[in-house]
Amino acid sequence: MNKKLYAVKNVEGKYWDTGMPPWWSDKTGSVFKRIDLAFRWAKKYDGRVVTLIEEPEKVVLSKKQAEIVENARDEEFPATYISDSANLADFGDEELLMKAYVNGYTVEKEKKYNVKVPHTHLYYWKKLDGGLSINDLVANDKYDAMKFTEADIERYGLGDCHKEEVTDDGIR
Repeated sequence: MNKKLYAVKNVEGKYWDTGMPPWWSDKTGSVFKRIDLAFRWAKKYDGRVVTLIEEPEKVVLSKKQAEIVENARDEEFPATYISDSANLADFGDEELLMKAYVNGYTVEKEKKYNVKVPHTHLYYWKKLDGGLSINDLVANDKYDAMKFTEADIERYGLGDCHKEEVTDDGIR
């Protein structure tokens, strides 16, 4: 069932009204339940179709929460699967996962950090062989080897070290 409503709008921002006679209006216009009808009017009168009822906002999930939602799509009773998974694994809000299933979702980017060597101006970095090294390189968002996830920090035993969050725009 489609819950969207459509209208036809021109480049001047006016809406198409199919009244007698049809005209372009600044404030009101005809509303269509069927997108194909809106497209016919738009084509005939050089307008474009706009959605009046916006789609629900997608929620943001962790990777593990997204896995639950995706696995639910293969289940006979997806709501039961989501409910059981949310409660058993402590993966968060059941309502959030249900909204993600119905409205869609995006997966949050995993936070990354530069990790400082205690009592120095040095930073840790990951070597290509999987080892850990120390260097006097300035902590920089450009070097992936210097970006540590929470899992990396735990794996290398750096939990007690000072960490500085790295962001996509270079601002910490």
